[in-house]
Amino acid sequence: MNTPEWQIRCNQRKQQQLDLIPEEWRIALPPDSQRNVLDVPRTCGLLSARELEITDTVDVDMLLYKLRTAEWSSVEVTTAFYKRAIIAQQLTNCLTEIFIDRALARAKEVDEHLAKTGTPIGPLHGLPISVKDQFCIKGMETIMGYAGWIGRIAETDSVLVELLHECGAVPFVRTNVPQTLIWGETYNHVFGRTTNPYNRYMTPGGSSGGEGALVALRGSPIGVGTDIGGSVRIPAGFCGLYGLRPSYERLPYCGAVNAQEGQESVSSVLGPMTNSVAGVRAFTKAIIDAKPWRRDPLAVRKAWSVSEYALEEHGGGDKMCFAIMWDNEIVKPHPPVRRAMEIVKGALEEAGHTVIDWEPHRHLEIYKNVESIFAADEGHDYRTDCALSGEPLIQTMSPDTGAHAYALDAPFAKAVVGTPRHLNAWELWQLHREKRALRKSHLDHWEATAARTGTGRPVDAIISPVAPYAACPHGCNSDAFYTTLFNTLDYACAVFPVTQADAALDRPDPPHDFRNGEDEAVCKLYDPELWHGMPVGLQLAGRTQEEEGVIGMLEVVDAALQTYKESQSQ
Repeated sequence: MNTPEWQIRCNQRKQQQLDLIPEEWRIALPPDSQRNVLDVPRTCGLLSARELEITDTVDVDMLLYKLRTAEWSSVEVTTAFYKRAIIAQQLTNCLTEIFIDRALARAKEVDEHLAKTGTPIGPLHGLPISVKDQFCIKGMETIMGYAGWIGRIAETDSVLVELLHECGAVPFVRTNVPQTLIWGETYNHVFGRTTNPYNRYMTPGGSSGGEGALVALRGSPIGVGTDIGGSVRIPAGFCGLYGLRPSYERLPYCGAVNAQEGQESVSSVLGPMTNSVAGVRAFTKAIIDAKPWRRDPLAVRKAWSVSEYALEEHGGGDKMCFAIMWDNEIVKPHPPVRRAMEIVKGALEEAGHTVIDWEPHRHLEIYKNVESIFAADEGHDYRTDCALSGEPLIQTMSPDTGAHAYALDAPFAKAVVGTPRHLNAWELWQLHREKRALRKSHLDHWEATAARTGTGRPVDAIISPVAPYAACPHGCNSDAFYTTLFNTLDYACAVFPVTQADAALDRPDPPHDFRNGEDEAVCKLYDPELWHGMPVGLQLAGRTQEEEGVIGMLEVVDAALQTYKESQSQ
């Protein structure tokens, strides 16, 4: 049987990528049966002691200090992270574009500027930063998971890449995505499947799953993903990272490619994924301070707010009131996720804050509205891009073997929304109108919590699951409403790691009355032994355009967690 032309093109493009890995950077690979590969960068012998010190420095503030004081050069830092990124690629298949010479030339340019002038170029001086395979870099392909996009060369940099250069950063790799982007997992016909370094049998999430796997292996100090339904937060949660989903148009998306371009009711946004709270703040502040509204006509003209970051509207960060959404009343979370919320509740109360229960508000209506918006073209956008090469539209993220046994039959969306059909303009406008009304209703619901907080103001932030489970087997991430809820409402959100699943502590729940088929499938999916050791993260949701406050509250919650864990271990 003849191999289809699209598949030949994919195989050739993948081989081109593999050929860009220097022979001296190739490692002896662990067997496929070795699920956890987090220690391989430290044991494979490729990285020197100094390179391990550099790449194991998760505090981005410390990295930036050493770069701007020339204690570490950008060339050596970029080289160290590049080598570790290539290790991560060999272990998890997380990269798309590899451009070593170009990145090192940029790092050399940054070092020469510091040596000549004595001043750094900008707030991200010399820092290597990875970006998702949506952010165009002039002269390079932007494939975005479509065989038909192979050979599509960018004529200009995306605005984000322009601003990264202006801030002194060194873009150095691009990372893998799923075909169509609208998946909570990461697989396409061109570059293949990305796996989770905590357990390669599990997904790193999506659609920014390449970033999740790369940053989890410390192959990048800051990775930039995008999020329209959870695509920053799900990989961050699944890979034990910190991440930020900002509000619509707060950070510059102009010049990046996307699926469903033109759909503007639920905007895709970009955000950082890192191993430290400092990385979230440093990236976000640097890009906002670069005044992105000068380059992106949609970017909100709002400077970094010192008062918001200082939590002046939240009691200065003292004795705040947080609400925990234990359950969205659609899908019940797995035991490890519930335990993570209990840990956070204990930490916040020990730190002097109040914690109340969040009462879900009109969730089923919000779910139906947003899913109807996403399906309004009946898949025309995806089919058009697949037709460029003749490649098939991917219908499942399940691999051929192994995890398919766990794959979920998830008819819930179809049951709620109905069979997708191509809506006319007027029908779509009604969904937009309904979405505005739902946002107003939810805002009023939030404001009404002032009667329950004891602070004289409404709840400061909502803490909820990122997903009903920690990272799950490939093909099984069927539920994204814990994140998509906040995309619809446009609340700024941050993700933070809390704990790891523990087979001894997280025993299966007794049977409960299932709300729907999705709830039943997710419940039956749970296996304590399979999930053991997987990271569990949660998300903190603030108000629209409140990125500075959300980052400030993230720091408060993270500090409380660290103190609480220390007290519990004594």
